[in-house]
Amino acid sequence: MDPLIITVAPVGAELTPEQTPHLAVKPEQLGDVAAKCRDAGASIIHVHCRNDDGSNTHDTGRFKQAYNEIRARSDLIVQFSTGGAIGMSPEERAGVLVLHPEMATLTCGSVNFGDDIFENSFPIMRGILKKINELGIRPELEVFDKGHLSNARRLEREGLLTFPQHVDFVLGVPGGLDATVSNLCDLADALPSGCTWSVAGIGRAQLPMAMAAIAMGGNVRVGLEDNIYYSKGKLATNEELVARVARIAGELGRPVATPAQAREMLGLRPLQEQARRALM
Repeated sequence: MDPLIITVAPVGAELTPEQTPHLAVKPEQLGDVAAKCRDAGASIIHVHCRNDDGSNTHDTGRFKQAYNEIRARSDLIVQFSTGGAIGMSPEERAGVLVLHPEMATLTCGSVNFGDDIFENSFPIMRGILKKINELGIRPELEVFDKGHLSNARRLEREGLLTFPQHVDFVLGVPGGLDATVSNLCDLADALPSGCTWSVAGIGRAQLPMAMAAIAMGGNVRVGLEDNIYYSKGKLATNEELVARVARIAGELGRPVATPAQAREMLGLRPLQEQARRALM
């Protein structure tokens, strides 16, 4: 099997500081989390940002501070969320892409999200994807339901997307597809040829979904965005969740990808080349 790419999603949009003391609110805290997760075995960091009071923000200046802190302390692949938070406008969600992250998410359809609706109509998807393409950013397709793969194929027919792509299955969100091994297998089998994939299991589903993905040859996303517990009643840190997956993969004889290896697997430029281009 290929080396395992571990993505860490340390912040998210729904978690509050009252739920866990380990939420990275300030950019320097996010940089510290990045360094610890890199040491634990992560390859990619999925970025949301917060204001100092813990509230959500998609302010470009805040994302720039976070990006600089992460890059100063690690060589992780930096992936920005364009999902933002419920209620943010599409323009607000996509505005941070001007900072040229290596990757950015594209949610491939609307989904019930608890009592709310996470809206991703085709006009919204087209607008975000157009900006991703214009800026030369590598998308990660976020799939909450099998119909989202059909939506992605429609975007391909419209000439806005080409396959293969990297796809993240987000399973177990109330309102989305259940986090079961059979659903994960069904989604993986439905992918266009050559795609790479990861799975983000929500809540208590994080660990079993991770173990299934490791065995299936897929990749894994963990972090406090999706699950705040290490075990029943015990709050986790992001680096603990990363380290556990890396350890399990090692027990199964599957090595963990370095960020450099993950860049090669995902078709991204080496970090040194990115730095040279930034200076030109």
